Amino acid sequence: MGEPRIRWRTAAVTGAATVLAGSSAGTASWAAYRYLMAQAGVARGVIGRDTSKPPEADGIYLPGRAMPEPWRLDRHADLHLMIFGDSTAAGVGCTDATEVPGVRLARGLAEATGRSVRLSTKAISGATSKGLSGQVDAMFVAGSPPDAAVILIGGNDITKKHSVTRSADRLKRAVARLCEAGTVVVVGTCPDLGTVTAIPQPLRSVVHTWSQRLARSQTAVTLTAGGHPVSMGDLLGKNFQAAPEQMFSADGFHPSAAGYALAAEHLLPVLTQALAERDLVVPGVSPSTSAT
Repeated sequence: MGEPRIRWRTAAVTGAATVLAGSSAGTASWAAYRYLMAQAGVARGVIGRDTSKPPEADGIYLPGRAMPEPWRLDRHADLHLMIFGDSTAAGVGCTDATEVPGVRLARGLAEATGRSVRLSTKAISGATSKGLSGQVDAMFVAGSPPDAAVILIGGNDITKKHSVTRSADRLKRAVARLCEAGTVVVVGTCPDLGTVTAIPQPLRSVVHTWSQRLARSQTAVTLTAGGHPVSMGDLLGKNFQAAPEQMFSADGFHPSAAGYALAAEHLLPVLTQALAERDLVVPGVSPSTSAT
């Protein structure tokens, strides 16, 4: 496992110190590690793995219209929005396409700007920051870079015990590549996995701390690379903690429709403002109006 395992063991030992205060000094760290690994196994069993496919959501979204038009090569859209990341970016946990975060952003952007918005999704369920380079590669192979990109990543880096430093660096490279291609990039940082009640204590406190560490690192590298970070853990954590039955889907891990709606509410203003700063949109003004 290498460095990631060492980092996880260090965090695990720290988080379980109070639980194992009665252990002898020579055995406490190993006992703490084994105790939290056992808790992780229990949590995985409770949460399970959602293998459902999120609703198909790509297409062209127009102001005032609920349903998208299919994308074809001979069609035009004023703005192209692309979604990268993991299962939360893809919309696992949604039962209808209108609930998918990318759809909420595309529809919101169309209404806010009066523009037609093409939505393309590159996100893959189960992806970690390691997978971002492949998703960006696929974008370059498929065609021209989008006007805007939203990246939601980090939760699987925590559950798979990846190095915080390396995960953040992978995100930085992905953001930099997109920004250098002329894309406006908004990053929703790592959610607070400490709000997942299926994870028992003290493991939940450990993943809470690690989620915060990764989110802070993601914020810093996103700014350095030219992107726009949105702190999902800080903005959403209290809501998910206060009303888990409302904010989480049936699997207790992925957001529900209400959870995704709340996330989109925080992402959309940042996305719209970032596009306005690049003179790609004038919020609330349609192309025909702005041209006169």
